[in-house]
Amino acid sequence: MKITTDKVLKDIDNRIDFLVKKIELLDYINPINISEEKARFFNSKFIIEPNFKYPKLPFDSFELQRELFSINIKDIEDETLQEFYEDIIYEYSGLIECIDTISEGNKFYYNSLRCFGTPKEVDVENAKFILHFEDEDLKQEKFMPKFSVEDTEAKFREYSKRYDFTYSIKHSDKLSAIAMVLNNVQTLVLNSTHTFSQSDIDILTNHEIGVHMVTTMNGLRNPLKIFSHGFPNNTETQEGLAVYSEFMSNSLTLKRLKRIAYRVLAVDSLAKGYNFQQTFRMLNNYGMNKDDAFSVSVRVHRGGGFTKDYVYLTGLKKIYNYHKKGGDLAPLLTGKVTLEYKETIDYLVANGYAVSSKYITDSYAENNNKNPMIAFILENLK
Repeated sequence: MKITTDKVLKDIDNRIDFLVKKIELLDYINPINISEEKARFFNSKFIIEPNFKYPKLPFDSFELQRELFSINIKDIEDETLQEFYEDIIYEYSGLIECIDTISEGNKFYYNSLRCFGTPKEVDVENAKFILHFEDEDLKQEKFMPKFSVEDTEAKFREYSKRYDFTYSIKHSDKLSAIAMVLNNVQTLVLNSTHTFSQSDIDILTNHEIGVHMVTTMNGLRNPLKIFSHGFPNNTETQEGLAVYSEFMSNSLTLKRLKRIAYRVLAVDSLAKGYNFQQTFRMLNNYGMNKDDAFSVSVRVHRGGGFTKDYVYLTGLKKIYNYHKKGGDLAPLLTGKVTLEYKETIDYLVANGYAVSSKYITDSYAENNNKNPMIAFILENLK
């Protein structure tokens, strides 16, 4: 491959890899005392603001940024690659600032805005459009919580037999989500405090393994390590791909889509200056049960105001439109990449700097969605 002969690019990519190995925002943004603070919040009749604690950082953020900006990107002769790596440096600088200001209120919130943005008016309108649909029958068997974390792990392992790769599974009682993939250690983490339904498992296997673990494994195959660490602003594309996999596999339910819509409203509440209890009450007034309203409020208020969660909906709409117009999803599975960098991905592959996707999300082979309401909603998002 070309990368083996381009020593300058390889050295710069390796240097960035060395510096950003510890920059996994989700390692530090999840509070370590969620259960305790939930009990305190509920016992106060939803009045006391939670006081979340976070893991300590194992690195000097100022020194890390200094070393990042000391990399001489101008040594890369290829202008396309030079501009691409400049974008990467700025992206990771922003993420370092995010991590460094976790628990510092508005400091973190403003850094989060810089990294992830905030919902536009049209995004809020799309969320409200979803919420006006009448709920499914939540007494259906598939929605009944009945699987322990051990049962769920077994189902994940069975599902994963369709892919030719292996990964670790761990359990944790300190997640704000019910499952997540840790990209840097190829590990699926399941929330040990959650009792899973069949619907949860259908959604999560397609979302976490079918996309997040697939892009993790494809990223590892690429000689440029930035495919593993992530392109600038890749979260929207990666979450859009993951929710689209839910749709294509007939796993996406209105309940799930509404939860994604609630996240948009919750992130928007940050811009309105809502504190934790105000976001919680807003979600509860919209019809969300108290446990779920607490969970979503934790997701958006953790760190001091984490705006990432609205991109599940905006990403889904972008990927839906892209694929509907005939866009090839395979290049977007080459690693933690971004739809807006599709031409860069093609350039890297065409010029021998990257390899095409080996692992392809199996649900993308055919649209198996059988819910006309879900199809109608996605088709009519603005």
